[in-house]
Amino acid sequence: MDVASRCKRLRELFDEAGCDALLVTSIDNVRYLTGFTGSTAMVLVTGAGALFLSDGRYAEQAREQLAEAGVDAEIQIGRAQEQLELLDRATRGIRRLGLEAASVTWSLERRLSERLGQLASTGGEIVPTEGLVERLRLVKDAGELARIELAADLADVALAQVRQRVAESPTEAELALELDVEMRRRGADDVSFETIVASGPNGARPHARPSSRRIEEGDVVVIDFGALVDGYHSDMTRTLCAGTPADPRLVDLLDAVLAAQRAGVRATRAGVPAADVDAACRRSLEEAGFGSLFAHGTGHGVGLQIHEAPALAPGSADILVEGAVVTVEPGAYLPGAGGVRIEDTLVVTANGARALTKSTKDTTP
Repeated sequence: MDVASRCKRLRELFDEAGCDALLVTSIDNVRYLTGFTGSTAMVLVTGAGALFLSDGRYAEQAREQLAEAGVDAEIQIGRAQEQLELLDRATRGIRRLGLEAASVTWSLERRLSERLGQLASTGGEIVPTEGLVERLRLVKDAGELARIELAADLADVALAQVRQRVAESPTEAELALELDVEMRRRGADDVSFETIVASGPNGARPHARPSSRRIEEGDVVVIDFGALVDGYHSDMTRTLCAGTPADPRLVDLLDAVLAAQRAGVRATRAGVPAADVDAACRRSLEEAGFGSLFAHGTGHGVGLQIHEAPALAPGSADILVEGAVVTVEPGAYLPGAGGVRIEDTLVVTANGARALTKSTKDTTP
């Protein structure tokens, strides 16, 4: 991954954001800019350089990881109060200090305002910013894409290993655990999120948690899961059937959701408003008579976070860009009977989209 150039590209956004420097406090954004994988750190990016701050647990790790990433930054280690003192000195001469509005707590903002006396004494100000680093994160470089694709491959293989279990009446929790173990066994660092296995009536809840319910003949089973590789996520949903669906309405629902998902994938390409992809899925389900059963957005970005920009949903102002990684996951849910969701993780291209998740959409276990 080209981590070393990211601070330079961030500086190019400062004028537009109305700041001369940015204090990065989102730990995902710190990782993106520096390659640091610890749990606590801040980075002050100025027009001339960068100051990395963390505590004593991460002194050696920070030096090793920033050097490995080729990041040119001053590294300072200290307790929280010492870090604020270092920031106070480092911000002298800065007129407009940007803070990440979405990740700075009210408590930290107050402490910064009180501590950065030099900034206030010279007429400087703290400026709230929105989505500066996240804008850079939208477009994945080759190294990021490779990690997401590997995570998707591991998830594909894991599902292929356990899908036949749907016909063997495991509990939802047992099947979810087996899927998680397969991903870890094959090289995933972790799962992307708590795996969803929702059978029968539980499938009508989009974010159901695996339970002790045993999968029965006639159940439709929604399986939503992903793998984590070197900080990067994959995300995929497949719907399988334990025999012929007991509720005949679910047969039509399976066909309708598959058609809607295909419509969304066809609509995905660089330059397209993200809301148009959602509209394509929604229109397809409405034409099939199931529009009222689609109760969530069509998709989201995937990367260092399992849910990040852009948002593929009604009212979204995001425009798809080449190199972004997104999901397309329409679903429809019949309370008391079950649900259907089908999801792929896709790379947006100039002419369409390339699927990173490749598991068959056949509903047979």
